[in-house]
Amino acid sequence: MLVLGDAHAADGANRETLLELYRRLEPDLVLQVGDLQHYELPAPTWFVAGNNEDLDVIEALRAGEAPPSVDDAHLLASTAATVDGLRVAGLSGNFAPTKYDCSREDLEGKRRRHFTRDDVERAAALEDVDVFLTHEAPTGLLSYGYDPGCEHVTDLLETLSPSLCLVGHHHRHREADIADTHVVSLAPAWERYYTLESDAGSLRLEAHDHDFGPDDAAAE
Repeated sequence: MLVLGDAHAADGANRETLLELYRRLEPDLVLQVGDLQHYELPAPTWFVAGNNEDLDVIEALRAGEAPPSVDDAHLLASTAATVDGLRVAGLSGNFAPTKYDCSREDLEGKRRRHFTRDDVERAAALEDVDVFLTHEAPTGLLSYGYDPGCEHVTDLLETLSPSLCLVGHHHRHREADIADTHVVSLAPAWERYYTLESDAGSLRLEAHDHDFGPDDAAAE
């Protein structure tokens, strides 16, 4: 299974790199951790929304609608899906303290990018989660002289106890074991891709550097 970090594919060069990854690797299934920004994809892709998205598309997907600009992109928004035999769940959005206790109906414009208490509580009610996708990091994973993690994500790991949590947003590879879960912050798609294998109940995530870029795509 192909696993991708942030894509920021509203940028043309990043979009070409993203699509070249699909073309070169020919994945059957893909997981992606947000800031996707391009939703017409060559293979079935389960993703969480980041803080940089087409929010009209994201809200339509939340409502179970399929806009014309979406093909094979499946949003995990406090929901779960079975992907290649794994129970994959996700929390979409990022954390804003002033919006956390709002209802989703009260979020307008760019504020729709945030998750709310209701979103977290719905995610916490999910069961038998193997892999959890989140754009926001838990505490204890990253440091910039301070911990940028979100305690609500940490609480979800303690509640759900997934084997693996994949994190976006920070554009750097970091790993830690948190609340009995192996947590990996993913490098962005323009730097690395990852593969995920399940063997006898054990999950193995491997990172791969690449040089897939728009010049490579144009040459073929």
